[in-house]
Amino acid sequence: MRFLFVHGTGVRREGHDRLWERVRCRLLERFPEASVASCFWGEAFGVPRGAGGRAVPGERRTRAAGDGAVVPPDQEAAEWALLLADPLCELRVLADTGGTDDGFGPPGVRAAGSEVMELLAELPTDPGEGDELGGLLRGTGLARHYPPALETVRASDEATRAAANAFEEPAAREFAVAAARALVAEALARAGADAECTGAERDRMVEVITARLGGDARWPGGRAAALLGKLALRVTTQPALNLWRGPITQQATPFLGDILRYQARGQALRDHLHRTITADDGPTVLVGHSLGGVALVDLLAQRAARGEPLRGPRLLVTVGSQAPFLHELGALAGLEPGDPLPDGFPRWLNIFDRQDMLAFLAEPVFPGDPRVTDHEVSSRQPFPPCHSAYWKIGGVYDGIARAVAEAG
Repeated sequence: MRFLFVHGTGVRREGHDRLWERVRCRLLERFPEASVASCFWGEAFGVPRGAGGRAVPGERRTRAAGDGAVVPPDQEAAEWALLLADPLCELRVLADTGGTDDGFGPPGVRAAGSEVMELLAELPTDPGEGDELGGLLRGTGLARHYPPALETVRASDEATRAAANAFEEPAAREFAVAAARALVAEALARAGADAECTGAERDRMVEVITARLGGDARWPGGRAAALLGKLALRVTTQPALNLWRGPITQQATPFLGDILRYQARGQALRDHLHRTITADDGPTVLVGHSLGGVALVDLLAQRAARGEPLRGPRLLVTVGSQAPFLHELGALAGLEPGDPLPDGFPRWLNIFDRQDMLAFLAEPVFPGDPRVTDHEVSSRQPFPPCHSAYWKIGGVYDGIARAVAEAG
């Protein structure tokens, strides 16, 4: 049996090689006798590097541009979506509200938050190989974004004022948690779609950093967390979109640009996939992420509709795919609007995370088709990090294993 992995939008050589090694190892853990290959297409068929910047009107660059994340209904994801948009927002709450009931500490008494600031200043910018934090940073693609994120938090007026207001130990512990969350959020915001980080990895980084700042990440959140939780569920995205349109567009261009380019000139990619798939006509499981899944659905549907279904593919797995949504809009190249899947189309497992704004359901779009199955997973991350986090979720590989067994 052969697995063929087709990557998604915005992936170029460095990101592909890192992602592919992870996917390959996880598939071989469950299918040690299988042949596992990848079809890299990003450089040849994606948008050119740097494209899309000249057309943006009124571009403004800001320190905390983030990724303009859409706030989902889940509170945890919503809070982190807000932190990605403004990593220092919790520290700003602590800086503006004061650390005691009346906002003033005893005269001449050194604030407990000063010790947290000293520990923050002592954090290494490049944790070593044997350091748990260093391993987490390298494993999530945040290693090169961590040093500037650390410097941003250290030098921020918000952290300085919050530390000065944290007179008592409980306030200092809250400040330590907020500083750790700000640091991780700043690194994630800088990494954008390049981050490969689950909610569990994000939370563990916060715990490790908080402990090194003398706090406890499991300590109840207090004022900043309470305010952030309420705001996160109510905040609208348009002011952020207006303010950060330029950086958002630049960061989103590889993602959305690849999709738009495929919609206009997708046949070249489909021909490339056809050559790669038919190079070995043995039993094959096709695994497509994001746009890779769209291209596979198009190719398989086109060939089956012409009465020339590909012989090798026994199972199609799409992960974080837009194919069902595009078909619902009548914009899927491989199927006429409203048409069912043709005879000869293989079994289809569609894996999605409900926080992923680029992932859609297939079963409701192809009702009653026994070949189509939706499988939900969760990285506990907001969008966009959740779109890249699938390949670290055990449930993804569990779903593939079950579908392979059912397909015989």
